Amino acid sequence: MYQSFIGLEVHIHLLTKTKVFCGCRSAFGDEPNTNVCPVCMGYPGVLPSLNIEAMRMGCMVARALNCRIPEKTWFERKQYFYPDMPKNYQISQFASPLGQEGWVELEGKTKNSGGEEIPIKKKVRIKECHLEEDAGKMIHTGTVSLLDYNRAGVSLLEIVTEPDMETGEEAELFIQQLRRTVRYLGVCDGNMEEGSLRADANVSINFEGKGLGKKVEIKNLNSSRFVKLSLNYEIARQGVMLDTGREVIQETRLWNENRDETAPMRTKENAQDYRYFPEPDLPVFTPDAAFLKSVEDSLVELPQARQKRLETGYGISPEQSGLICEEKSQADYFETAVAEAEKRGSGRKNAAQKIANWLLQDIKHILVREGIGLDDLALNPRRLAVLVSLAASGSISGKNAKQTLEAVIAENREPEEIIRERGWERLSDPAQIAEALDTVFTAESKTVAELRELAAAEENRGIVKRRQTLRAYLVGKVIAATGGRADPAIAGEQLSRKLV
Repeated sequence: MYQSFIGLEVHIHLLTKTKVFCGCRSAFGDEPNTNVCPVCMGYPGVLPSLNIEAMRMGCMVARALNCRIPEKTWFERKQYFYPDMPKNYQISQFASPLGQEGWVELEGKTKNSGGEEIPIKKKVRIKECHLEEDAGKMIHTGTVSLLDYNRAGVSLLEIVTEPDMETGEEAELFIQQLRRTVRYLGVCDGNMEEGSLRADANVSINFEGKGLGKKVEIKNLNSSRFVKLSLNYEIARQGVMLDTGREVIQETRLWNENRDETAPMRTKENAQDYRYFPEPDLPVFTPDAAFLKSVEDSLVELPQARQKRLETGYGISPEQSGLICEEKSQADYFETAVAEAEKRGSGRKNAAQKIANWLLQDIKHILVREGIGLDDLALNPRRLAVLVSLAASGSISGKNAKQTLEAVIAENREPEEIIRERGWERLSDPAQIAEALDTVFTAESKTVAELRELAAAEENRGIVKRRQTLRAYLVGKVIAATGGRADPAIAGEQLSRKLV
């Protein structure tokens, strides 16, 4: 029986306006080689200058991952040659990274290849978080390789875990949880397709109790799903090799998403010697009390803690809470809407359940259909609370509430104004409902006759069920005849009296 060991190295682009050691603009998608200067291009004689906002954001992530911020932290030169590194070295951190000895609790559910739901709960140690500059980008086309240095020097934070994970599913959950965390903190957009969050995975297997095996690294994974698939494939591949008496080679591999398999990139017989030495052009950074306070003041309630609080405090299900807390803006919207509904006299848990349903169903459908985000929606939290409160109190029918929702979003107007203008208020005038009931009795004479016959029939389960069905049908017809406005309770009472 084999035991697997997985460690991740996750790189995130910090959302600083400028690069980490120069004043060049940091932005994705600009024209190639337009955001460059002598510093990030490695010209002789230039001097780097630390972007303090990058350091602050890096420390925010470190604290969110329960890391210790050292009394002193500094930068080193990591020596290696690659075409997209114009200086032939990278300014990084080695001896004293900005975040050290942290941990996170993985908790959630995922599905294996067979679709079976797997609960996950485990502690993963964070070895370090270190700040560095990113390399440029190579574009290979035919026999030509092109270089875009816009990304060279962009603020990059690397989060390194200990090999505490055992399955691809656990690693996938770690990536998803980390992505939510950095988005909540506002330090990274987490867009893996654009490369602002990417991962390298290290995996080895060995007989249980024998410790780490030969490590294989899987480079440049740009989706949490590929992290899971590549690791599970690699664990299985190494298991077959050991079963057949072959030795696992320490190497770097790439994930081929078209063939769903890893492929060799280069062998790695020994650890590379990057010949680190202290960066002579940057002083040691000693965080003072004001800096540390700014870091702590910038922290927010993280998604896992918020999810649990919403479950207990608002009485919604874990599934609803998880979906709501997927994005901070959505969780903020939800809590604001519930607070507004409470002001209007709704009970918290009742309002929360209705708002959660609207948010995760009708509103989400509209957002997907229109291709917009929650921040672009004309239905602000207060308007949603008004609409939910009106529907809950019976002032408007469920059908008309949904029509009002669409109208508020399309016209950017107040719900009450739209309801009043279009006559969508709940109809409770007995005379008007009686008039509609007379019309329905005439149009549905056969149904009425059957219902009267059932009223005199001997009671049994089938009779009762059929009678309930016919009553509901006729009440529905009355509501339809009044444009969805008739109060169902009044319509039902009048129906009972008229049948006698």
